[in-house]
Amino acid sequence: MSNSYTKLARETLEKYLKKDTKSPLDNYPELKNKKAGVFVSLHNKTDNTLRGCIGTIMPTTDSVAEEIRQNAISAATRDSRFNPVQFKELEDLAISVDVLTDPEGVDSLDDLDAKKYGVIVRTEDGRSGLLLPDLPGVEDVDYQVSIAAQKGGIDLQRDQIFLERFEVIRYHESD
Repeated sequence: MSNSYTKLARETLEKYLKKDTKSPLDNYPELKNKKAGVFVSLHNKTDNTLRGCIGTIMPTTDSVAEEIRQNAISAATRDSRFNPVQFKELEDLAISVDVLTDPEGVDSLDDLDAKKYGVIVRTEDGRSGLLLPDLPGVEDVDYQVSIAAQKGGIDLQRDQIFLERFEVIRYHESD
């Protein structure tokens, strides 16, 4: 059994990597009337290592469907940590889609939970880093915040930071 979120992401990547320009969005009308930030993650099926992950904190398009389409392509081709995904790799990749709630400010680390909430670390000058919740190896809030800060080029000892949290609904291809 699968779900519309990951089916759209996979179909988008199949078409994009085959250079098929027909958009799959019309096949998913249930995703066209919602708006939210979305992250698309690609993992190797054999060892679950990350192969690409790109997302948006807040919606940047008119629908969740378009966010998934845009971020799936970006996760496969524009994640600077990895070479672009090739079509032949696609069958060996597992796709997950995280739909984010709107971020809310928090006053302290006590308001965070690395398993339940994602975190955004921001500075006054506009730098920010984000880490999704419930990631393997990220067991506590201090570690979660430090990774998010590092991703944003933020020095937790020097910079004044602002924290936000959000929740996700995570969809896996096996759901």
